[in-house]
Amino acid sequence: MNEFSILCRILGSLFYRQPQDPLLVPLYTAIQEGKLAQSWPLEQDELLVRLQQSNDMAAISEDFHTLFVGDECRVSPFRSAWVEGSREAEVREFLSSRGMPLSDAPADHFGGILLAASWLEDQAQEDESLALETLFDSFLLPWCGTFLGKVEAHATTAFWRTLAQVAREAIQAMWDELQEDGEQPQS
Repeated sequence: MNEFSILCRILGSLFYRQPQDPLLVPLYTAIQEGKLAQSWPLEQDELLVRLQQSNDMAAISEDFHTLFVGDECRVSPFRSAWVEGSREAEVREFLSSRGMPLSDAPADHFGGILLAASWLEDQAQEDESLALETLFDSFLLPWCGTFLGKVEAHATTAFWRTLAQVAREAIQAMWDELQEDGEQPQS
């Protein structure tokens, strides 16, 4: 698994799954013990330290629920809530056309789109950077800045405010990498 996939998988999991999910226990433990920074491919040490210091799991879980869960959530994690005229089916159709197996869960969830990017990267053939560029350009970038800004504005814990900053910088770095890869001549 490469750095791009790791970033997408970690960020996607944190935004997609509730903090008390048993699958996330090792990830939250790594954050709290400062071990995530050892393998984090971006220069975000200060932000990772802030994540580490914000380790009240009850508060993190409560904030997650208030921010992202239910009809009365403060910040909808779904693209269809942010991009006028967008439909969840557009994301689903795109991912299905790339061969990604999908569940019945909405395909346009912020964390889900990042997890899909990880899957696309892991399945990539030589010509697959176009799929990732399309996923980012069409289904993530048009709304992620607004979404992450709202997370920062409405979060009650430093953890979620900091994670929004980490995600914003990571998404920009990944987009820059995709753009650079797209500009290199094919051999």
